Amino acid sequence: MTENSHTSSHNQPNGTTHDSEHTPLLSRNSTFASSGGRGWHEDERAWIRWPATFLRLTWLTLASNYVNLLLVFVPVGIVLGALDINPTAIFVTNFFAIIPLAALLSFATEELSVKFGETLGGLMNATFGNAVELIVSIVALRQGQIRIVQASMLGSILSNILLVLGCCFIASGIRREQSRFNETVASTMSSLMTVAATSLIIPATLYATLQKSESTDTEANVLVVSRGTAIIMLLLYVLYLFFQLKTHASLFDSERGDGDEEEKEPEILGPIAAGVALVLVTLLVAVCAEYLVDSIDAIVQEAGISKTFIGLILLPIVGNAAEHVTAVVVAWKDKMDLAIGVAVGSSMQIALFVTPFLVILGWIIGQPMTLNFEIFETVVFFLSVLVVNYLIQDGRSNYLEGCMCIGTYAIIAIAFFVYPEDAEGQGFVVMAKGMLGY
Repeated sequence: MTENSHTSSHNQPNGTTHDSEHTPLLSRNSTFASSGGRGWHEDERAWIRWPATFLRLTWLTLASNYVNLLLVFVPVGIVLGALDINPTAIFVTNFFAIIPLAALLSFATEELSVKFGETLGGLMNATFGNAVELIVSIVALRQGQIRIVQASMLGSILSNILLVLGCCFIASGIRREQSRFNETVASTMSSLMTVAATSLIIPATLYATLQKSESTDTEANVLVVSRGTAIIMLLLYVLYLFFQLKTHASLFDSERGDGDEEEKEPEILGPIAAGVALVLVTLLVAVCAEYLVDSIDAIVQEAGISKTFIGLILLPIVGNAAEHVTAVVVAWKDKMDLAIGVAVGSSMQIALFVTPFLVILGWIIGQPMTLNFEIFETVVFFLSVLVVNYLIQDGRSNYLEGCMCIGTYAIIAIAFFVYPEDAEGQGFVVMAKGMLGY
């Protein structure tokens, strides 16, 4: 009892207390780590101190989240992928392996942000929060799986603005009649999402219009438009970062919650350890993503599921697992501005940064990645952004609005589940005939 009191006061120099979000085991170890250095990780002999420190930090990292129990799938998935035993088993094991890796990626990023401050830490969280989607998409793009890349990008956006945001509204609405958030910040994000939706509609309608023209190279023209649009979207994202972090930083800083200081967790990993963990986890995600993408063609043939459904519904569940949990937890605590930032902000980054970046990357490596999404996907994206804009424009939310978001996402999932693979591209022809009067 005396030791616990001593370590508690050591970690809380100002006398403040808070409830830990980590497991009790982690909290006890973290306090022991700072209780005066009486363990073997503080031994003066380097050959004892360094291995002991490594083992202790590894254990604290693994104990940070119960979802890390799924890490057993990582070696299994890599072995199955290396031996090329069964495509279905490879897909399933690597699917579940990426979930805890995404959580570890988020954990390491949060630990780094403790040292680098709130502004730079927020930017790091935004960047590495979408690292899984980016890695999977780069692997697929390198293999020429452009449909998987497009569906994965769109699926990540829809998953965040409908599924994650809907769960946040419900989590907050269960405990209170109505939740409030900064409508100005939310409106800025939703407006940028509308611009992103426009950037997909224009290439799709251009493709449909040029289909009847025999004097132009439709594919080449759409590729030019997509690359030009991608550059403009990247510039808009840079301007948004400047707007958020520099010129209007006070608007965003004031909405991060008044009780955040007493809610902070004690630091577990130092910047070096967190950086090493970030690199190792990123490499593991890249390996698992490689085997996951390699098995998709076989899954499509065996299970009869379209690539669009896999990329739009299944893969985003993996990539957004950590963000989903984080957003729901902060919404439960009525920190709706932070929840909106995680859900809508992550979608905005996918739309304004990751997708245009992949178009430019495809340009560099010789893959014809465009913003010419299927017309059905483009319409779904536009309608989803429209629904979310209506729900957040008043700066208030309740559980019914959350159910609306999840219901919309469920309808979209059902529609893409029955969406046949051979229907891709037909929507452009139908729309072109309608526009041209045929």
